[in-house]
Amino acid sequence: MESGILLHSISVLGEEKTTYLALKHSLTSALNSFKNKAPSRKNIKALSDCNLWVINLEAFNDLIKNNPAFNRFYYNLIENQIFLIDEYRIDLLTLTPEERYKKLLVNDPNLIQEVPLHYLSSFLGISSRHITRIRKNIK
Repeated sequence: MESGILLHSISVLGEEKTTYLALKHSLTSALNSFKNKAPSRKNIKALSDCNLWVINLEAFNDLIKNNPAFNRFYYNLIENQIFLIDEYRIDLLTLTPEERYKKLLVNDPNLIQEVPLHYLSSFLGISSRHITRIRKNIK
């Protein structure tokens, strides 16, 4: 992504739940769907105008096979994503909603300005009502 914000979400009992927010200078996909040519269980939508670079599976596989630098880049990318997912899951289980919000303020303060609050609250596993109270107490 050269610019913009993409929201990954799933529908749970008719309610949209945010699973990931992709920002400028990042890479994102519905990887299982892309690699296995299968329908995705999640949706990806733009929250703002985006400039994206897109690659098809054939070109991707060719780069993985024939370009050692791209192969190494992809391996490191996947490894870092696993680390982030692991940390996110641990945070959901061990941090209070207030602590998760404060961590977001420290690590990704631009998200507060760029992403609508109801998507942030869903991403943090906090109700919209509760995140509003948290924000009031922090300011």
